[in-house]
Amino acid sequence: MGIVAGLDSSPDFTRIVVCDADTGAVLRQGYAPHPVEGRPSDIDPQAWLLSLGEAAGGGLLEGVQAIGVSAQQNALVPLDAQGNTVRPALVGGDKRAQVAAADLLDALGGREAWAQAVGSVPQAAAPVTKLRWLAKSEPENARRTAVLLQAHDWLVWQLLGRPVRRTTDRGGASSTGYWSAATAAYRPDLVELALGHQAMLPEVIGPSDAAGTTPEGLLISAGTGETMAAAFGLGIGLGDAVVSLGASGSVMAVHPEALADQTGMITSLADATGMHLPVVTTLNAVRTLRGAAELLGLPDLESLSDLAAKSTPGAHGLVLLPYLEGERTPNLPHTAGTLAGLRRESMKPEHLARAAFEGMLCGLGDALDVLRGRGVDVRRIFLLGQAAELPAVQASAPSLFGAQVVVPQPADYAAIGAARQAAWALGVSQGTLDPRTPPAWQGAAAQVLEPGDELAVGQAVRQQFTAVREQTHPGAFHS
Repeated sequence: MGIVAGLDSSPDFTRIVVCDADTGAVLRQGYAPHPVEGRPSDIDPQAWLLSLGEAAGGGLLEGVQAIGVSAQQNALVPLDAQGNTVRPALVGGDKRAQVAAADLLDALGGREAWAQAVGSVPQAAAPVTKLRWLAKSEPENARRTAVLLQAHDWLVWQLLGRPVRRTTDRGGASSTGYWSAATAAYRPDLVELALGHQAMLPEVIGPSDAAGTTPEGLLISAGTGETMAAAFGLGIGLGDAVVSLGASGSVMAVHPEALADQTGMITSLADATGMHLPVVTTLNAVRTLRGAAELLGLPDLESLSDLAAKSTPGAHGLVLLPYLEGERTPNLPHTAGTLAGLRRESMKPEHLARAAFEGMLCGLGDALDVLRGRGVDVRRIFLLGQAAELPAVQASAPSLFGAQVVVPQPADYAAIGAARQAAWALGVSQGTLDPRTPPAWQGAAAQVLEPGDELAVGQAVRQQFTAVREQTHPGAFHS
């Protein structure tokens, strides 16, 4: 069918993969950091273009017929009526928007009202919350804002030569806070609630649709957010969940319908294929391990893992509730962590190390149970992040999660997902692929871990964790 490319514009860099459109085999790759220092909360979108140009240098895109774009889905790019940026893009989960999130929560009538409206509760990172912050903190910039785009929308628009038509995909739209995955429609009233007036919003096109063609004849697919692109690149489907181990943690799974959750624990996103991606986030994942390593005077997480291996499942009764910076799942924003089960025989470094790993994974197990409790089928779990390679994680995760665990080989799955989307749009345009069925690329090479005989032990550790959690925070999952 041809050759396609996927580009992933992350918060720090642009990575490009060029793939065979039929098989998904990676033919060549490009990389370039964004030309900014550190990770600012405001960034000129031109930096994304400069990084893209550098990553694509040296003839990387020669012979490419279609490009897909993945980018950080929470970045907000406000434009004026002429299509110029009103101010630098607002990116990431900037804490300055936390007050705006609480303000919006009250303005619509609480968590249940937001969950019913768009499937999510305003958080600091959401574009709708950034709009509220803009209206309150920079009213003149808010007044000039006429068009709202996200990072991948803006990049697609630039690649197409800034046409009159601006598009997005349902995955990216579902993370804005003003588009509902359940109804597949915008809520312009929420834009007005946040910004103070209406603004033009990009047209939401289908997963296999093309956003357009460049003057050179290069097809550009719809694009999507990084989360959705990574799920598509991994090739997950019904019965699959992804547990991502960053400083914070997230659990997402493929589901056939949108989930409205009045507690706000589930964020109901759309995926890049026509299905849905309910997501549950925890605030404390790898930061739990780093805190334990610092407390024990260890230089890195590998040393913490080696130390934990000297303990046994259950850490001699030591239980760590890893709510070190408050917690989102369960909703305990002002709490602190708890270390329970201290006895003379359990007060050893190896048991604390083991308790840190078990506490982190049990917290993510709670997040998985939130999805399972809403009828989401979870039979296989993909484990992502650098910490997924740690022996202590791999030894405990299958039994604590109660499912087969798959640890894919490290790769930029967001870029691969963007390339797969490009191949889909190209195939549809050529009449070789069904608009309802994405190309069947080979799945990621991975290590597969089974719960085996340790399942009963793992579930006993989960029960011990739950008992401490309920004693310390009774009813936390029922409030």
